[in-house]
Amino acid sequence: MPDMPKDNGQGPFNFEPYKEKQGEEYMNAEQEEHFREILMAWKRELMEEVDRTVDHMKDDAANFPDPNDRATQESEFSLELRTRDRERKLLKRIDDMLKRLDSHEYGYCEACGVEIGLRRLEARPTATLCIDCKTLDEIREKQRA
Repeated sequence: MPDMPKDNGQGPFNFEPYKEKQGEEYMNAEQEEHFREILMAWKRELMEEVDRTVDHMKDDAANFPDPNDRATQESEFSLELRTRDRERKLLKRIDDMLKRLDSHEYGYCEACGVEIGLRRLEARPTATLCIDCKTLDEIREKQRA
């Protein structure tokens, strides 16, 4: 699943988890820069994947005489394009988060306004809800289903 990069114990993209200082204000300039770097690295990685997909589809596109081979290739391309579409939506979310950083709204819950928390944001940099609001949102979603 391309939603988040692998975590090797250091956080996304090999970033050291942010170390809070005693009495430090939440989402200060240093913290904002930390998350901007994470989001930009994630965006770069996704854009590189897009480029690789385009190159792969150009290079591997073949007109196989065997219908089964053609069907297999079309199925692979279709799966790859669906993955890229999900990543395109994720890129939009990352851009939205970068705008929230620019306006100093990043890190605060859209529903209730409380701090989302540094660790939650490091685990999911595109989070817009605090854990309590997200939990309530998921409960409501299950009840509708």
